[in-house]
Amino acid sequence: MSSTHPIKDQLALLVGEALEVVAPDSPVSLEIERPKNALHGDFSSNAAMQLARPLKQNPRALAQKILVELPASPLIAKAEIAGAGFINFHLTPAAWHGIVRRIRAAGAGYGRGNAGTGRRVLVEFVSANPTGPLHVGHGRQAALGDALCNLFAAQGWDVTREFYYNDAGVQIATLASSVQARARGLKPGDAAWPETAYNGDYIADIAADFVAKKTVRADDREVTASGRIDDLDAIREFAVAYLRHEQDLDLKAFAVKFDHFYLESSLYTSGRVDAAVRKLIANGKTYEQDGALWLRTTEYGDDKDRVMRKSDGSYTYFVPDVAYHIAKWERGFERAINIQGTDHHGTIARVRAGLQAVGLGIAEGYPDYLLHTMVRVMRGGEEVKISKRAGSYVTLRDLIDWTSKDAVRFFLLSRKPDTEYVFDVDLALAKNNDNPVYYVQYAHARICRVFEEWGAGAATLADAELAPLVAVHELALMQRLAEYPETVAAAAQELAPHLLVHYLVALAGDFHAWYNAEKFLVDDTATKHARLALADACRITIVNGLALLGVDAPETM
Repeated sequence: MSSTHPIKDQLALLVGEALEVVAPDSPVSLEIERPKNALHGDFSSNAAMQLARPLKQNPRALAQKILVELPASPLIAKAEIAGAGFINFHLTPAAWHGIVRRIRAAGAGYGRGNAGTGRRVLVEFVSANPTGPLHVGHGRQAALGDALCNLFAAQGWDVTREFYYNDAGVQIATLASSVQARARGLKPGDAAWPETAYNGDYIADIAADFVAKKTVRADDREVTASGRIDDLDAIREFAVAYLRHEQDLDLKAFAVKFDHFYLESSLYTSGRVDAAVRKLIANGKTYEQDGALWLRTTEYGDDKDRVMRKSDGSYTYFVPDVAYHIAKWERGFERAINIQGTDHHGTIARVRAGLQAVGLGIAEGYPDYLLHTMVRVMRGGEEVKISKRAGSYVTLRDLIDWTSKDAVRFFLLSRKPDTEYVFDVDLALAKNNDNPVYYVQYAHARICRVFEEWGAGAATLADAELAPLVAVHELALMQRLAEYPETVAAAAQELAPHLLVHYLVALAGDFHAWYNAEKFLVDDTATKHARLALADACRITIVNGLALLGVDAPETM
Protein backbone atom coordinates (compact mmCIF):
# COMPACT_ATOMS: atom_id res chain seq x y z
CA MET A 1 0.00 0.00 0.00
CA SER A 2 1.32 3.44 -0.85
CA SER A 3 1.83 5.94 1.94
CA THR A 4 -1.11 8.06 3.06
CA HIS A 5 0.93 10.57 5.07
CA PRO A 6 4.56 10.70 3.99
CA ILE A 7 5.86 12.44 7.12
CA LYS A 8 4.08 10.01 9.45
CA ASP A 9 5.54 7.12 7.47
CA GLN A 10 9.06 8.55 7.64
CA LEU A 11 8.79 9.11 11.39
CA ALA A 12 7.49 5.55 11.80
CA LEU A 13 10.55 4.26 9.95
CA LEU A 14 12.86 6.24 12.23
CA VAL A 15 11.16 4.98 15.39
CA GLY A 16 11.20 1.47 13.93
CA GLU A 17 14.95 1.65 13.44
CA ALA A 18 15.41 2.70 17.06
CA LEU A 19 13.19 -0.14 18.26
CA GLU A 20 15.27 -2.68 16.36
CA VAL A 21 18.06 -1.79 18.81
CA VAL A 22 16.01 -1.20 21.97
CA ALA A 23 13.46 -4.03 21.61
CA PRO A 24 14.35 -6.17 18.58
CA ASP A 25 12.03 -9.08 19.40
CA SER A 26 9.03 -7.14 20.63
CA PRO A 27 6.37 -6.47 17.98
CA VAL A 28 4.63 -3.14 18.30
CA SER A 29 1.92 -1.40 16.33
CA LEU A 30 3.67 1.80 15.36
CA GLU A 31 1.18 4.65 15.49
CA ILE A 32 2.26 8.19 14.73
CA GLU A 33 -0.48 10.64 15.64
CA ARG A 34 -1.07 14.38 15.81
CA PRO A 35 -1.13 15.61 19.45
CA LYS A 36 -4.36 17.33 20.47
CA ASN A 37 -2.33 20.25 21.79
CA ALA A 38 -0.11 21.87 19.14
CA LEU A 39 2.35 22.89 21.88
CA HIS A 40 3.17 19.19 22.26
CA GLY A 41 4.68 19.07 18.79
CA ASP A 42 3.68 18.09 15.28
CA PHE A 43 3.49 14.33 15.85
CA SER A 44 3.67 11.87 18.73
CA SER A 45 4.48 8.17 19.26
CA ASN A 46 3.25 5.96 22.10
CA ALA A 47 5.64 3.09 21.25
CA ALA A 48 7.36 3.23 24.66
CA MET A 49 4.02 2.98 26.45
CA GLN A 50 3.01 -0.02 24.34
CA LEU A 51 6.23 -1.88 25.09
CA ALA A 52 6.65 -0.95 28.75
CA ARG A 53 4.55 -3.78 30.17
CA PRO A 54 5.85 -6.68 28.00
CA LEU A 55 9.43 -5.49 28.55
CA LYS A 56 8.75 -4.78 32.23
CA GLN A 57 10.33 -1.37 31.96
CA ASN A 58 9.35 2.15 33.00
CA PRO A 59 7.74 3.78 29.91
CA ARG A 60 9.59 7.08 30.32
CA ALA A 61 12.91 5.27 30.73
CA LEU A 62 12.11 3.20 27.65
CA ALA A 63 11.20 6.34 25.71
CA GLN A 64 14.60 7.78 26.63
CA LYS A 65 16.33 4.68 25.23
CA ILE A 66 14.34 5.05 21.99
CA LEU A 67 15.40 8.70 21.71
CA VAL A 68 19.05 7.75 22.17
CA GLU A 69 18.84 5.28 19.29
CA LEU A 70 16.66 7.48 17.06
CA PRO A 71 18.56 8.16 13.80
CA ALA A 72 19.32 11.79 13.00
CA SER A 73 16.96 13.29 10.44
CA PRO A 74 16.52 16.66 8.74
CA LEU A 75 12.80 16.27 9.44
CA ILE A 76 13.13 16.57 13.21
CA ALA A 77 13.95 19.85 14.93
CA LYS A 78 13.38 18.43 18.41
CA ALA A 79 12.17 15.18 19.99
CA GLU A 80 11.19 15.08 23.66
CA ILE A 81 9.46 12.88 26.21
CA ALA A 82 6.11 13.97 27.62
CA GLY A 83 3.54 12.63 30.05
CA ALA A 84 3.64 8.94 30.85
CA GLY A 85 6.06 8.19 28.03
CA PHE A 86 4.94 9.84 24.80
CA ILE A 87 7.66 10.86 22.36
CA ASN A 88 6.75 14.19 20.79
CA PHE A 89 8.33 15.34 17.55
CA HIS A 90 8.74 18.98 16.54
CA LEU A 91 9.50 19.17 12.82
CA THR A 92 11.65 21.50 10.80
CA PRO A 93 10.10 23.70 8.10
CA ALA A 94 12.08 21.61 5.59
CA ALA A 95 9.94 18.60 6.50
CA TRP A 96 6.86 20.42 5.25
CA HIS A 97 8.61 21.79 2.18
CA GLY A 98 8.91 18.20 0.97
CA ILE A 99 5.09 18.01 0.88
CA VAL A 100 4.94 20.91 -1.57
CA ARG A 101 7.46 19.23 -3.86
CA ARG A 102 5.60 15.92 -3.58
CA ILE A 103 2.26 17.48 -4.54
CA ARG A 104 3.64 19.39 -7.49
CA ALA A 105 5.46 16.33 -8.78
CA ALA A 106 2.39 14.08 -8.46
CA GLY A 107 -0.09 16.59 -9.89
CA ALA A 108 -3.44 14.90 -10.55
CA GLY A 109 -2.06 11.75 -8.90
CA TYR A 110 -1.62 13.39 -5.49
CA GLY A 111 -3.77 11.62 -2.94
CA ARG A 112 -4.25 8.45 -4.96
CA GLY A 113 -3.32 5.07 -3.42
CA ASN A 114 -3.22 1.40 -4.37
CA ALA A 115 -4.98 -0.30 -1.44
CA GLY A 116 -7.65 -1.66 -3.80
CA THR A 117 -5.42 -2.74 -6.68
CA GLY A 118 -6.66 -6.00 -8.17
CA ARG A 119 -9.98 -5.83 -6.32
CA ARG A 120 -13.47 -5.25 -7.70
CA VAL A 121 -16.31 -3.35 -6.09
CA LEU A 122 -19.86 -2.79 -7.31
CA VAL A 123 -21.66 0.28 -5.99
CA GLU A 124 -25.42 0.26 -6.45
CA PHE A 125 -27.10 3.62 -5.99
CA VAL A 126 -30.11 5.73 -6.94
CA SER A 127 -31.99 2.62 -8.13
CA ALA A 128 -35.22 4.60 -8.25
CA ASN A 129 -38.49 2.98 -9.23
CA PRO A 130 -39.38 4.28 -12.71
CA THR A 131 -42.61 5.78 -11.37
CA GLY A 132 -41.64 9.44 -11.35
CA PRO A 133 -38.82 11.98 -11.62
CA LEU A 134 -35.87 11.74 -9.22
CA HIS A 135 -36.46 13.53 -5.93
CA VAL A 136 -33.89 15.15 -3.63
CA GLY A 137 -33.43 11.87 -1.73
CA HIS A 138 -32.34 10.25 -4.97
CA GLY A 139 -30.05 13.23 -5.43
CA ARG A 140 -28.39 12.50 -2.10
CA GLN A 141 -27.88 8.90 -3.24
CA ALA A 142 -26.48 10.03 -6.58
CA ALA A 143 -23.99 12.37 -4.93
CA LEU A 144 -22.97 9.76 -2.35
CA GLY A 145 -22.67 6.94 -4.85
CA ASP A 146 -20.70 8.85 -7.43
CA ALA A 147 -18.31 10.30 -4.83
CA LEU A 148 -17.76 6.88 -3.26
CA CYS A 149 -17.00 5.38 -6.65
CA ASN A 150 -14.45 8.13 -7.28
CA LEU A 151 -12.90 7.58 -3.85
CA PHE A 152 -12.59 3.83 -4.38
CA ALA A 153 -11.12 4.35 -7.84
CA ALA A 154 -8.59 6.72 -6.27
CA GLN A 155 -7.55 3.82 -4.03
CA GLY A 156 -6.96 1.55 -7.01
CA TRP A 157 -10.24 -0.40 -6.97
CA ASP A 158 -11.88 -1.60 -10.18
CA VAL A 159 -15.25 0.14 -9.72
CA THR A 160 -18.60 -0.57 -11.37
CA ARG A 161 -21.55 1.82 -10.97
CA GLU A 162 -24.91 0.06 -11.16
CA PHE A 163 -28.52 1.26 -11.24
CA TYR A 164 -31.08 -1.39 -10.25
CA TYR A 165 -34.44 -0.73 -11.85
CA ASN A 166 -37.48 -1.95 -9.91
CA ASP A 167 -39.49 -2.43 -13.08
CA ALA A 168 -41.80 -5.07 -11.62
CA GLY A 169 -44.36 -5.08 -8.87
CA VAL A 170 -47.27 -3.08 -7.47
CA GLN A 171 -45.80 0.38 -8.05
CA ILE A 172 -45.32 -0.24 -11.77
CA ALA A 173 -48.89 -1.50 -11.99
CA THR A 174 -50.03 1.70 -10.25
CA LEU A 175 -48.00 3.78 -12.71
CA ALA A 176 -49.67 2.06 -15.68
CA SER A 177 -53.19 2.45 -14.29
CA SER A 178 -52.49 6.13 -13.45
CA VAL A 179 -51.37 6.87 -17.01
CA GLN A 180 -54.35 4.95 -18.37
CA ALA A 181 -56.74 7.02 -16.25
CA ARG A 182 -55.16 10.25 -17.51
CA ALA A 183 -55.34 9.00 -21.09
CA ARG A 184 -59.06 8.45 -20.59
CA GLY A 185 -59.47 12.09 -19.64
CA LEU A 186 -59.64 11.66 -15.87
CA LYS A 187 -57.68 13.81 -13.44
CA PRO A 188 -57.03 13.92 -9.69
CA GLY A 189 -60.19 14.90 -7.86
CA ASP A 190 -62.55 13.27 -10.33
CA ALA A 191 -64.95 10.73 -8.86
CA ALA A 192 -63.56 7.94 -11.06
CA TRP A 193 -59.89 8.81 -10.36
CA PRO A 194 -58.18 5.74 -8.78
CA GLU A 195 -57.53 6.31 -5.08
CA THR A 196 -53.96 4.93 -5.24
CA ALA A 197 -53.00 6.69 -8.49
CA TYR A 198 -50.01 8.98 -8.85
CA ASN A 199 -51.21 12.59 -9.06
CA GLY A 200 -48.21 14.40 -10.46
CA ASP A 201 -48.41 16.42 -13.65
CA TYR A 202 -45.82 14.14 -15.22
CA ILE A 203 -48.50 11.43 -15.43
CA ALA A 204 -50.52 13.69 -17.72
CA ASP A 205 -47.42 14.28 -19.87
CA ILE A 206 -46.84 10.54 -20.28
CA ALA A 207 -50.50 9.96 -21.16
CA ALA A 208 -50.48 12.73 -23.77
CA ASP A 209 -47.36 11.34 -25.43
CA PHE A 210 -48.80 7.80 -25.35
CA VAL A 211 -51.99 8.92 -27.07
CA ALA A 212 -49.89 10.89 -29.58
CA LYS A 213 -47.95 7.69 -30.36
CA LYS A 214 -44.61 9.27 -29.52
CA THR A 215 -41.31 7.35 -29.36
CA VAL A 216 -39.02 7.33 -26.29
CA ARG A 217 -35.50 5.95 -25.90
CA ALA A 218 -34.02 4.64 -22.69
CA ASP A 219 -30.82 2.66 -22.26
CA ASP A 220 -30.78 -0.02 -24.95
CA ARG A 221 -34.40 0.17 -26.03
CA GLU A 222 -36.73 2.32 -28.07
CA VAL A 223 -40.47 2.22 -27.43
CA THR A 224 -43.15 3.70 -29.71
CA ALA A 225 -46.55 4.17 -28.13
CA SER A 226 -49.46 2.34 -29.72
CA GLY A 227 -51.99 4.92 -28.56
CA ARG A 228 -54.41 2.14 -27.59
CA ILE A 229 -55.79 3.25 -24.24
CA ASP A 230 -57.19 -0.18 -23.35
CA ASP A 231 -53.80 -1.88 -23.79
CA LEU A 232 -52.45 -1.68 -20.23
CA ASP A 233 -49.31 -3.68 -21.04
CA ALA A 234 -48.39 -1.24 -23.81
CA ILE A 235 -49.01 1.69 -21.47
CA ARG A 236 -46.82 0.08 -18.83
CA GLU A 237 -43.95 -0.50 -21.27
CA PHE A 238 -44.15 3.05 -22.62
CA ALA A 239 -44.47 4.69 -19.18
CA VAL A 240 -41.46 2.82 -17.77
CA ALA A 241 -39.31 3.74 -20.80
CA TYR A 242 -40.54 7.36 -20.63
CA LEU A 243 -39.59 7.75 -16.98
CA ARG A 244 -36.31 5.93 -17.37
CA HIS A 245 -35.47 8.44 -20.09
CA GLU A 246 -36.51 11.33 -17.82
CA GLN A 247 -34.37 9.97 -15.00
CA ASP A 248 -31.44 9.61 -17.39
CA LEU A 249 -31.79 13.31 -18.22
CA ASP A 250 -31.83 14.16 -14.51
CA LEU A 251 -28.68 12.11 -13.96
CA LYS A 252 -26.99 13.72 -16.96
CA ALA A 253 -27.72 17.17 -15.51
CA PHE A 254 -26.09 15.93 -12.30
CA ALA A 255 -23.09 14.54 -14.24
CA VAL A 256 -23.66 11.00 -13.00
CA LYS A 257 -23.01 8.07 -15.32
CA PHE A 258 -23.68 4.39 -14.74
CA ASP A 259 -21.78 1.44 -16.13
CA HIS A 260 -24.71 -0.93 -15.98
CA PHE A 261 -28.47 -0.95 -15.53
CA TYR A 262 -29.92 -4.11 -13.96
CA LEU A 263 -33.63 -4.84 -14.35
CA GLU A 264 -35.58 -6.46 -11.53
CA SER A 265 -37.77 -8.14 -14.14
CA SER A 266 -34.70 -9.95 -15.53
CA LEU A 267 -34.33 -11.83 -12.23
CA TYR A 268 -37.66 -13.49 -12.97
CA THR A 269 -37.30 -13.99 -16.73
CA SER A 270 -33.80 -15.47 -16.31
CA GLY A 271 -35.00 -17.86 -13.61
CA ARG A 272 -32.63 -16.43 -10.99
CA VAL A 273 -35.37 -15.95 -8.38
CA ASP A 274 -36.62 -19.53 -8.72
CA ALA A 275 -33.03 -20.83 -8.69
CA ALA A 276 -32.27 -18.97 -5.46
CA VAL A 277 -35.39 -20.37 -3.80
CA ARG A 278 -34.50 -23.92 -4.93
CA LYS A 279 -31.01 -23.56 -3.40
CA LEU A 280 -32.45 -22.43 -0.09
CA ILE A 281 -34.94 -25.30 -0.03
CA ALA A 282 -32.23 -27.84 -0.97
CA ASN A 283 -30.01 -26.56 1.84
CA GLY A 284 -32.76 -27.14 4.39
CA LYS A 285 -33.05 -23.45 5.23
CA THR A 286 -36.79 -23.18 4.61
CA TYR A 287 -40.02 -24.63 5.94
CA GLU A 288 -43.73 -24.56 5.08
CA GLN A 289 -46.21 -23.02 7.49
CA ASP A 290 -49.70 -21.60 7.03
CA GLY A 291 -49.47 -22.16 3.30
CA ALA A 292 -46.35 -19.99 3.03
CA LEU A 293 -42.65 -20.76 2.54
CA TRP A 294 -40.43 -19.38 5.32
CA LEU A 295 -36.67 -18.74 5.47
CA ARG A 296 -34.87 -19.59 8.71
CA THR A 297 -33.28 -16.15 9.03
CA THR A 298 -33.04 -16.52 12.82
CA GLU A 299 -30.13 -18.91 12.21
CA TYR A 300 -28.23 -15.87 10.94
CA GLY A 301 -29.06 -13.34 13.63
CA ASP A 302 -32.46 -12.05 12.47
CA ASP A 303 -35.05 -11.50 15.21
CA LYS A 304 -37.61 -13.76 13.50
CA ASP A 305 -37.94 -16.01 10.46
CA ARG A 306 -39.24 -14.37 7.30
CA VAL A 307 -41.84 -15.33 4.70
CA MET A 308 -40.31 -15.92 1.27
CA ARG A 309 -43.32 -17.08 -0.69
CA LYS A 310 -46.78 -16.02 0.39
CA SER A 311 -49.80 -18.30 0.37
CA ASP A 312 -50.92 -16.78 -2.96
CA GLY A 313 -47.66 -17.97 -4.57
CA SER A 314 -46.04 -14.53 -4.91
CA TYR A 315 -42.61 -13.78 -3.47
CA THR A 316 -41.97 -11.20 -0.78
CA TYR A 317 -39.81 -8.27 -1.80
CA PHE A 318 -36.54 -9.46 -0.24
CA VAL A 319 -36.42 -12.68 -2.30
CA PRO A 320 -35.47 -10.99 -5.61
CA ASP A 321 -32.94 -8.97 -3.57
CA VAL A 322 -31.27 -12.22 -2.51
CA ALA A 323 -31.23 -13.44 -6.12
CA TYR A 324 -29.81 -10.10 -7.26
CA HIS A 325 -26.96 -10.22 -4.77
CA ILE A 326 -26.13 -13.80 -5.66
CA ALA A 327 -25.72 -12.46 -9.20
CA LYS A 328 -23.38 -9.72 -7.91
CA TRP A 329 -21.21 -12.31 -6.17
CA GLU A 330 -21.18 -14.63 -9.18
CA ARG A 331 -20.21 -11.70 -11.43
CA GLY A 332 -16.96 -11.47 -9.47
CA PHE A 333 -17.56 -8.54 -7.16
CA GLU A 334 -15.87 -9.40 -3.89
CA ARG A 335 -17.33 -6.25 -2.42
CA ALA A 336 -20.74 -4.75 -3.01
CA ILE A 337 -22.05 -1.51 -1.53
CA ASN A 338 -25.71 -0.54 -1.55
CA ILE A 339 -26.68 3.10 -1.01
CA GLN A 340 -30.29 3.28 0.11
CA GLY A 341 -32.67 5.24 2.31
CA THR A 342 -32.95 4.41 6.00
CA ASP A 343 -36.37 2.89 5.30
CA HIS A 344 -34.48 -0.12 3.87
CA HIS A 345 -32.87 -0.91 7.22
CA GLY A 346 -35.25 -3.81 7.87
CA THR A 347 -34.15 -5.69 4.75
CA ILE A 348 -30.45 -5.90 5.65
CA ALA A 349 -30.60 -8.87 8.04
CA ARG A 350 -32.88 -10.98 5.84
CA VAL A 351 -30.93 -10.35 2.62
CA ARG A 352 -27.64 -11.24 4.30
CA ALA A 353 -29.26 -14.29 5.89
CA GLY A 354 -30.48 -15.48 2.50
CA LEU A 355 -27.01 -15.02 1.00
CA GLN A 356 -25.41 -17.07 3.77
CA ALA A 357 -28.08 -19.75 3.54
CA VAL A 358 -27.56 -20.49 -0.18
CA GLY A 359 -24.17 -22.01 0.66
CA LEU A 360 -22.17 -20.40 -2.14
CA GLY A 361 -19.34 -19.16 0.06
CA ILE A 362 -20.55 -15.57 -0.02
CA ALA A 363 -18.67 -13.49 2.54
CA GLU A 364 -20.47 -12.82 5.81
CA GLY A 365 -21.72 -9.24 5.93
CA TYR A 366 -22.12 -9.08 2.14
CA PRO A 367 -23.22 -6.59 0.89
CA ASP A 368 -22.26 -3.37 2.71
CA TYR A 369 -25.06 -0.88 3.21
CA LEU A 370 -24.79 2.91 3.37
CA LEU A 371 -28.14 4.25 4.53
CA HIS A 372 -29.13 7.90 4.30
CA THR A 373 -31.95 10.03 5.64
CA MET A 374 -34.20 12.17 3.50
CA VAL A 375 -33.51 15.82 2.73
CA ARG A 376 -35.61 18.83 3.68
CA VAL A 377 -35.47 21.84 1.38
CA MET A 378 -35.66 25.45 2.55
CA ARG A 379 -36.25 28.36 0.17
CA GLY A 380 -37.00 31.93 1.11
CA GLY A 381 -36.97 30.96 4.77
CA GLU A 382 -39.74 28.38 4.34
CA GLU A 383 -39.68 24.63 3.90
CA VAL A 384 -40.64 23.36 0.48
CA LYS A 385 -42.92 20.44 1.22
CA ILE A 386 -42.12 17.03 -0.25
CA SER A 387 -45.10 14.88 -1.19
CA LYS A 388 -44.47 12.34 -3.92
CA ARG A 389 -48.03 11.02 -4.09
CA ALA A 390 -49.40 14.55 -4.43
CA GLY A 391 -46.95 15.29 -7.21
CA SER A 392 -45.55 18.37 -5.44
CA TYR A 393 -42.26 16.97 -4.19
CA VAL A 394 -38.98 18.74 -4.90
CA THR A 395 -37.09 17.01 -7.68
CA LEU A 396 -33.36 16.74 -8.14
CA ARG A 397 -33.75 18.82 -11.31
CA ASP A 398 -35.50 21.53 -9.26
CA LEU A 399 -32.49 21.82 -6.95
CA ILE A 400 -30.05 21.92 -9.86
CA ASP A 401 -32.10 24.55 -11.70
CA TRP A 402 -32.49 26.68 -8.57
CA THR A 403 -28.79 26.51 -7.66
CA SER A 404 -26.18 24.51 -9.60
CA LYS A 405 -24.87 21.01 -10.04
CA ASP A 406 -21.82 21.87 -7.95
CA ALA A 407 -23.79 23.33 -5.06
CA VAL A 408 -26.19 20.38 -4.92
CA ARG A 409 -23.37 17.82 -4.92
CA PHE A 410 -21.26 19.65 -2.34
CA PHE A 411 -24.16 20.36 0.00
CA LEU A 412 -25.63 16.84 -0.16
CA LEU A 413 -22.19 15.39 0.65
CA SER A 414 -21.47 17.76 3.52
CA ARG A 415 -23.09 15.67 6.29
CA LYS A 416 -22.91 12.07 7.41
CA PRO A 417 -25.47 10.17 5.32
CA ASP A 418 -27.48 8.99 8.33
CA THR A 419 -28.02 12.50 9.69
CA GLU A 420 -30.92 14.76 8.81
CA TYR A 421 -30.03 17.43 6.28
CA VAL A 422 -31.70 20.71 5.42
CA PHE A 423 -30.78 22.02 1.97
CA ASP A 424 -30.86 25.81 2.10
CA VAL A 425 -31.38 27.07 -1.45
CA ASP A 426 -30.62 30.67 -0.49
CA LEU A 427 -27.31 29.68 1.12
CA ALA A 428 -26.38 27.65 -1.96
CA LEU A 429 -26.84 30.81 -4.06
CA ALA A 430 -24.90 33.09 -1.72
CA LYS A 431 -21.56 34.41 -2.93
CA ASN A 432 -19.88 34.74 0.42
CA ASN A 433 -17.86 32.76 2.94
CA ASP A 434 -20.99 31.28 4.53
CA ASN A 435 -21.52 29.20 1.39
CA PRO A 436 -19.03 26.32 1.71
CA VAL A 437 -18.85 25.37 -1.98
CA TYR A 438 -18.32 29.02 -2.95
CA TYR A 439 -15.67 29.30 -0.21
CA VAL A 440 -13.68 26.37 -1.63
CA GLN A 441 -14.11 27.26 -5.30
CA TYR A 442 -13.18 30.88 -4.56
CA ALA A 443 -9.88 29.70 -3.04
CA HIS A 444 -9.07 28.01 -6.34
CA ALA A 445 -10.13 31.05 -8.36
CA ARG A 446 -7.96 33.30 -6.18
CA ILE A 447 -4.91 31.16 -6.89
CA CYS A 448 -5.62 31.23 -10.62
CA ARG A 449 -5.94 35.03 -10.46
CA VAL A 450 -2.55 35.31 -8.71
CA PHE A 451 -0.89 33.31 -11.47
CA GLU A 452 -2.68 35.39 -14.11
CA GLU A 453 -1.34 38.56 -12.49
CA TRP A 454 2.14 37.06 -12.33
CA GLY A 455 1.97 36.26 -16.02
CA ALA A 456 3.94 33.00 -16.01
CA GLY A 457 2.99 29.34 -15.72
CA ALA A 458 3.44 27.10 -12.69
CA ALA A 459 5.87 24.93 -14.66
CA THR A 460 8.49 27.67 -14.41
CA LEU A 461 8.60 27.06 -10.64
CA ALA A 462 9.97 23.53 -10.97
CA ASP A 463 13.21 24.41 -9.20
CA ALA A 464 11.80 26.94 -6.77
CA GLU A 465 13.64 27.09 -3.45
CA LEU A 466 11.14 26.66 -0.61
CA ALA A 467 13.30 27.80 2.32
CA PRO A 468 11.42 31.14 2.61
CA LEU A 469 8.23 29.28 3.62
CA VAL A 470 8.46 29.65 7.39
CA ALA A 471 5.52 31.94 8.29
CA VAL A 472 2.85 30.60 10.64
CA HIS A 473 0.13 30.53 7.98
CA GLU A 474 2.47 28.83 5.51
CA LEU A 475 3.36 26.05 7.94
CA ALA A 476 -0.31 25.55 8.81
CA LEU A 477 -1.24 25.31 5.12
CA MET A 478 1.54 22.80 4.37
CA GLN A 479 0.48 20.68 7.35
CA ARG A 480 -3.08 20.65 6.00
CA LEU A 481 -1.91 19.70 2.51
CA ALA A 482 -0.03 16.73 3.96
CA GLU A 483 -3.29 15.37 5.40
CA TYR A 484 -5.01 15.07 2.03
CA PRO A 485 -3.98 11.51 1.05
CA GLU A 486 -5.01 9.99 4.39
CA THR A 487 -8.28 11.95 4.24
CA VAL A 488 -9.07 10.41 0.84
CA ALA A 489 -8.14 6.94 2.13
CA ALA A 490 -10.31 7.37 5.24
CA ALA A 491 -13.26 8.70 3.24
CA ALA A 492 -13.16 5.56 1.08
CA GLN A 493 -12.55 3.10 3.91
CA GLU A 494 -15.27 4.57 6.14
CA LEU A 495 -17.75 5.18 3.27
CA ALA A 496 -17.70 8.82 4.36
CA PRO A 497 -17.37 11.40 1.56
CA HIS A 498 -18.26 14.13 4.06
CA LEU A 499 -14.73 13.78 5.48
CA LEU A 500 -13.36 15.10 2.19
CA VAL A 501 -15.89 17.93 2.12
CA HIS A 502 -14.86 19.03 5.61
CA TYR A 503 -11.20 18.75 4.67
CA LEU A 504 -11.61 20.98 1.61
CA VAL A 505 -13.46 23.63 3.61
CA ALA A 506 -10.65 23.58 6.20
CA LEU A 507 -8.01 23.73 3.45
CA ALA A 508 -9.76 26.70 1.86
CA GLY A 509 -9.83 28.38 5.26
CA ASP A 510 -6.09 27.89 5.70
CA PHE A 511 -5.47 29.27 2.22
CA HIS A 512 -7.68 32.34 2.67
CA ALA A 513 -5.98 33.09 6.02
CA TRP A 514 -2.57 32.90 4.33
CA TYR A 515 -3.74 34.96 1.35
CA ASN A 516 -4.99 37.71 3.68
CA ALA A 517 -1.79 37.67 5.77
CA GLU A 518 0.92 37.64 3.09
CA LYS A 519 1.57 39.15 -0.31
CA PHE A 520 2.53 36.69 -3.04
CA LEU A 521 3.93 38.86 -5.80
CA VAL A 522 6.65 40.51 -3.71
CA ASP A 523 9.90 42.00 -5.02
CA ASP A 524 12.10 39.29 -3.52
CA THR A 525 12.23 36.61 -6.21
CA ALA A 526 12.99 33.69 -3.87
CA THR A 527 10.07 34.51 -1.58
CA LYS A 528 7.74 35.13 -4.53
CA HIS A 529 8.59 31.82 -6.17
CA ALA A 530 8.32 29.88 -2.91
CA ARG A 531 4.86 31.29 -2.19
CA LEU A 532 3.70 30.68 -5.74
CA ALA A 533 4.89 27.07 -5.51
CA LEU A 534 2.90 26.61 -2.28
CA ALA A 535 -0.14 28.24 -3.90
CA ASP A 536 0.21 25.84 -6.83
CA ALA A 537 0.34 22.85 -4.47
CA CYS A 538 -2.84 24.14 -2.83
CA ARG A 539 -4.49 24.58 -6.23
CA ILE A 540 -3.62 21.00 -7.23
CA THR A 541 -5.05 19.60 -4.00
CA ILE A 542 -8.28 21.57 -4.28
CA VAL A 543 -8.77 20.46 -7.89
CA ASN A 544 -8.09 16.82 -6.99
CA GLY A 545 -10.43 16.89 -4.01
CA LEU A 546 -13.29 18.61 -5.83
CA ALA A 547 -12.95 16.17 -8.73
CA LEU A 548 -13.52 13.24 -6.36
CA LEU A 549 -16.75 14.94 -5.25
CA GLY A 550 -17.78 15.60 -8.86
CA VAL A 551 -17.50 19.36 -8.35
CA ASP A 552 -15.83 21.75 -10.79
CA ALA A 553 -12.95 24.09 -9.92
CA PRO A 554 -13.66 27.34 -11.82
CA GLU A 555 -10.73 29.61 -12.62
CA THR A 556 -12.79 32.79 -12.32
CA MET A 557 -15.72 33.68 -10.07
